[in-house]
Formats: sequence, C-alpha cells, structure tokens
Amino acid sequence: MKFKNLLFAVLASAFMLGACSDDNDEPEVIKPDESLSGDITSNRTLTADRVWLLDGMVTVKNNSVLTIQPGTVIKAAKGKKSTLVVLQGSKLMADGTRDKPIVFTSNEDKPKPGDWGGIVLVGRATTNRTTPVVVEGGVNVNYGTEKIDNDNSGVLRYVRIEYAGIGTNDSELNALSLYAVGNGTVLDHIQTSYANDDAFEFFGGTVNATHLVAYATADDDFDFDFGYSGSIQYAVALRVPTFSDPLDDANGIECDNDKDGTAATPVTHPKISNMTLIGPNNAEGTATTRHAYGNRWRRGSKFTFNNSIILGSQKEGFYMESEVTAGYYKDGSSQFKNNIVASYGAPFGAKSSALTAADIEKKALSEGNMKMTATDVKLTNPFNLDGPNFLPAAGSEALKGDFVSVPGAKTETFRGAFGSTDWTKGWTRFGK
Repeated sequence: MKFKNLLFAVLASAFMLGACSDDNDEPEVIKPDESLSGDITSNRTLTADRVWLLDGMVTVKNNSVLTIQPGTVIKAAKGKKSTLVVLQGSKLMADGTRDKPIVFTSNEDKPKPGDWGGIVLVGRATTNRTTPVVVEGGVNVNYGTEKIDNDNSGVLRYVRIEYAGIGTNDSELNALSLYAVGNGTVLDHIQTSYANDDAFEFFGGTVNATHLVAYATADDDFDFDFGYSGSIQYAVALRVPTFSDPLDDANGIECDNDKDGTAATPVTHPKISNMTLIGPNNAEGTATTRHAYGNRWRRGSKFTFNNSIILGSQKEGFYMESEVTAGYYKDGSSQFKNNIVASYGAPFGAKSSALTAADIEKKALSEGNMKMTATDVKLTNPFNLDGPNFLPAAGSEALKGDFVSVPGAKTETFRGAFGSTDWTKGWTRFGK
C-alpha cells in the first residue's frame, strides 16, 4: 500500500512539473515522413522538418516551382524508378548551404547504386537537334529544338545526390541529367555518389557549373553531347577501383557531338578548367572492372580542357577517337593546355590517322602540359576513398604553370580543382 501511494505521489509531481513548465521548454514535435508522388502542378515547398519520400516518378510541370529548404532530406523508394523530373518552364529551387546541404538519397537501410533514378532537368536552351528528341529513361517529354540560351531551370546549390542512376538499353537515368538546360540555371556545389550510370550528363544546353564532385561513378563522371557549350570550373572526380559499369568503358570525361558523329551544329564544345580527374591507378580490384580513359573525346566533338589534372586513369589520360575530333585539336579549334597528365596507362593516345599518339604528345608538351607519375603530382591524399585530401602539397607542380584563360571561367594560379582551400569540406560525404 505504501508503495502505491509513493508511486502516485511521484506521478502527480511529474504531472504538475510538466503543467507548470515554461512554454519554451515544450518538447520538439517530430513530424512524420511525407510522401511525394505524381505531378506537381503548382508551387510547393519541401520543408526540412521531416523526411520526404520520393515515390515513383515525380514531375514538376505547368511552370510551377518546387522549393526545397536547406537541410531537407529526400529519400527515394526503390523498385519504382523514383525520379524527380523538372520540365520546361518549371523550376527546382534546391538552395542548400554548406552547413545544411540538401540530400537526395535511397530509402533503403543498406542503399546500393541504382536504387532510384536521380534528378532530371529539361530546359529550352540550344542543342544541335533539328527535330524534337525524347528524354531518356522513360520520361515522356520532348526537348531539343528551342534556343532560349538564358533559360532558367532553377538552382541546385549545396546538394548531394546518392545511389541514383538507372541504365538500360541506351536509355539511361543519370544522377543528374541536364537536357537543354540554359545558363540562367545555377549549378554550384553538387556531389553525386555511387551513380549507377553517369554522374553528370549534359545533353546540349548552355548551363555553366562550378564545384562539382563525382564520387564512385559506375560509368562516366562527366558526359557531354548534342551541342553542349557551357563552362565547368572547379570539379573533381574520384573513382572506386572495384566499382564500374560492367558493360561499358567508364571514363572521367566522355564527349560526343552526337551518337552518330555527325557534323550537326553547334558542335559539342565544353569549356573546362580547374578539373581533377582521379582514376583507380591500378589499385587492387581494378583488373576486374572497365575503368578506362581520363579524357575520351570522340564522334566529332570539340573541347577546351585547361589548367587541370588527370591522375591515375587506367587507360590513356588524354585520348581522341575520331578523325574529325583529332582534326579540331590539330587545327587549334580545340585546346588542351597547362594540364598535368599522370595516368596509369599511356598519357596520350588516339584512334585516328589525323594524329598519332606521338603527334599528340609532341603538341601537348609544347603547350604547357606535363606528363608524370601519380606520386610526382604531389596531391596530399587523393586516393583515400573514405576521406580524400585533394589539395596540392608543397612543391607540387599543380601550383605552377602558365595558366590559361578559359571562356566563362576565372583564371586561377593552380592546376586542378584545388589551390589552398578545400571547398568540399562541410557538405560532402565520402565512403559507403
């Protein structure tokens, strides 16, 4: 009896204390997860006070704006081809911060590459298509014939995209697919991790991008085609030696004018500066994978690739694969200047009679490029898969050189994506 009285007294005291407590001391309300499915046809905001579940293909359309607050987590359902698609005229405003990045990831307890589709932006900027083209991956919409180069598909800033990408029958969903996206769009501080196809693919368009991280990509880290003409500065790719697409060569860059190598205009011509591409460097497990080239320029494309580092690519670091592409490099329409090539395979190569590997090496070395071993580059800890440090160490050739200006980019005094500041800190995530 005494025990019951004592228990009653304790419970009553606890109740009275709760009733008398200050309103500011009320416990925080944890809101339940909320599903996101179907079409979004009016403005909507995803708040950071709950986890959002991407359930199937979600399409932002009808000129609506999907705003995502900093720190918001969106988890995608597996097995439903869950994908976020933003159509022409609509916008995705995913503007995170270094301390509060926006995270798109899998809803699985043990996530794997390809658990969901990724993010698809469809814009109205110029491509080299003369008839409408269907967006890949089962997205039932056409693009490609409009020429609104300042088109604005929104903002992706301080965003992580994890375990996305579905590749089937040459109709793929990449971690971030960019169709005719215009240069009114902001792409800045974006990381893709364990993409099951490409990390970033640009299908035409004029959009510029800075501070991109491609980590553990199955296929290509950066893929360009259909007349893409924008600029990319400060970008890094780190490949996992044991992981790649088993059916296709996996490259740091793959670039085509189009899949048939036609002379369609405008010719695909990415302008790239301050990029660091890190291949497997023949680490344990690489032999069973299809890691390939650092740069793979082919099918009639042009390129500007300056002030950058190609490190540890399994095959050639700088490689050209068509007569037309090699001709553009030979006549100066394309540029490859002030780079460091430290591939595991041969530094230079070509599948072309217009230029031999020896011709390319002679021209490259006359234009401020250097070839060396991976160790001699002297990056601090670039091959650490769980906690890489990409900064140049003291005495690194990355901090020297005849730095070359690139259209749309700032001229820096270092080669590769990093000087003295590690801009990946605080918002990225490495490791499984």
